[in-house]
Amino acid sequence: MAKMDFDFTGKIVLITGASEGIGAATARLFAEHGADVAISARGEDKLRARAVQIEEETGRRCLPIVSDATESDQVKAMVQQVIAKFGRIDILINNVGNSVRSSLRKLTPELWQWGRALNLDSAVYCTMEVGKHFIERKAGVIVNISSVAGIHGTMGEVPYSASKAGLQMFTRVAAAEWGPHGIRVNCVAPGMTETEKVKDKLDQGIYDRADVGARFPLGRPGTSEEVAYAILFFASDYASYITGQTLAVDGGPTIAGFRD
Repeated sequence: MAKMDFDFTGKIVLITGASEGIGAATARLFAEHGADVAISARGEDKLRARAVQIEEETGRRCLPIVSDATESDQVKAMVQQVIAKFGRIDILINNVGNSVRSSLRKLTPELWQWGRALNLDSAVYCTMEVGKHFIERKAGVIVNISSVAGIHGTMGEVPYSASKAGLQMFTRVAAAEWGPHGIRVNCVAPGMTETEKVKDKLDQGIYDRADVGARFPLGRPGTSEEVAYAILFFASDYASYITGQTLAVDGGPTIAGFRD
């Protein structure tokens, strides 16, 4: 895919959940378009390898930070480390999240709390901490990564669907409150995306590629890069008058959600 005419030269971007998948693709695209990036995740080896790859491929600086975004103290330390290294943060991408499977009948308090922490609390904690910096500077862009599960719901994924829906409302409220401070907040809601994990399941036959393709008007899952370009758009000056919005990047509308 050819580069779009984005210019993030001199910008500092913090991306959580960026050791693989959509987060890694987003970090690489920002760097390809001139930004220096900080990437965080819990797994150290994969994260550091990704940072080396981004620096070698793009020539931009990439700071890896091992951090658990569901822990507010670790988020605070992460943000301080980015500012100490780069002097500021211009753009925050809240990408931490993962499917937490449970039907309502089988849901436990522990699963509910974990799903909420991973898919909602993490973004809230990062926004709160980086937001202090943005308000002081009277500028900043936040893009939250939700899911079409937060729009349509997915049976068998109660914690995930509810948390992602909450993230979309959090986006709207944060945009309304912080717009007067020069801060924009938007949300991207991917559908099924062929990340490394999804590709493995397709290759192993756990997901049937023909069945998956039949669920979407465009006939296939998306790619991490296709989602990443939507994120870049929201972070760019092309979206300077857009805030509080959720954009589905899902290969076409679904009628009644997905069955587990």
